[in-house]
Amino acid sequence: MISEWFQRVGSSVPRGFSRYFILELLKKKAHTGKEIINYAVEQSNGIWKPSPGLIYPLLGRLLDEGLIEETKDGRYQLTKKGAETAQDVDKVNEIVKKQLDVLFRLGNVGRFVAIDILEKISTMGSILSSNFANLTEDETKKYKEFLELELEKIQDKDVKKKGKEIKIE
Repeated sequence: MISEWFQRVGSSVPRGFSRYFILELLKKKAHTGKEIINYAVEQSNGIWKPSPGLIYPLLGRLLDEGLIEETKDGRYQLTKKGAETAQDVDKVNEIVKKQLDVLFRLGNVGRFVAIDILEKISTMGSILSSNFANLTEDETKKYKEFLELELEKIQDKDVKKKGKEIKIE
């Protein structure tokens, strides 16, 4: 699915994506900034080539937020707080993947809805990521609950719609 996504968006990666890409990558093992850049290029088949001017300042912000730390050998690894943040992102990703799977199965209408949802999530993610360090634990919890509730509404709507389509056929 990721390679299809890269083909659709070309070289334009949504704002905020790089942040979560780094957190996801660092869940597996520590990496240098150069290794992060090289991995992004490799995974996207050369379509996305994040510059050092994007990656290193972003690593600095993640360090400032306490989500990552630098090891003695110059690699970056997740802190406990970073691992918890990455885990929360995984939960939201799981919900989004299930929703998108249903929407893509509904054909072209589902695809348009899915693309609209992706744009909304990207916008919300950008706002959240740019203000994440300033959110209180309570605000983060409320935001997470809001996103989960909205995704559940979409799922309920799709199930009802799919039920109607089955009855018609």
